[in-house]
Amino acid sequence: NNVLRIVRTPMGETSVILKRAFDIVLSSIGLLLLSPLLALVALLIVLESRGPVIFRQARRGFNGDTFMIWKFRSMRVVESGYQMKQAQKNDPRITRIGRFIRATSIDELPQLVNVLTGQMSLVGPRPHAVSHDEELSHELAVYAHRQRIKPGITGWAQVHGFRGETATRAQIEGRVEHDIYHIDNWSIFLDIWIIVLTVFHPAARRNAR
Repeated sequence: NNVLRIVRTPMGETSVILKRAFDIVLSSIGLLLLSPLLALVALLIVLESRGPVIFRQARRGFNGDTFMIWKFRSMRVVESGYQMKQAQKNDPRITRIGRFIRATSIDELPQLVNVLTGQMSLVGPRPHAVSHDEELSHELAVYAHRQRIKPGITGWAQVHGFRGETATRAQIEGRVEHDIYHIDNWSIFLDIWIIVLTVFHPAARRNAR
């Protein structure tokens, strides 16, 4: 377990309220507009393989607290988050529809529910599975600093290509460095820019597994 937990958010009260309002409005609109796509993906998952459409996995969020993240099931296995193996290139556990929704990040869309309920934000450091979080916290002393704000569906690290597997020291350091940059330089305009990059910039889909 992590020894150090940072309990103070780096944002002021007004900024926290603004970011929360931004999350509520956009996640509500997103769930409404994307409902036909969500229903279609759910149907395709059911038709291809047995198992739940949505799986919930334990992740570490703000201040190191554990919450259950929502994702479309893209694998033939459902891992709890306490013991798991990261997805790799050409991973045989990934289904055919799973490969497509992971490459396009459609598998992450159910996390709009996590945002609406306040467990996540639209933009922030990606939350890691509990077992993975514990490993990385021992790798880097500054790792806990990325948990000073709520985790996000997308983030500054992801739009710069630091997503997916963290198998090397450079991948770990790159992700944490970008996450901390976003936290230290937060503004609502930066969050909006990250969302735009997530949709339109090719780097946001780099290393998708």
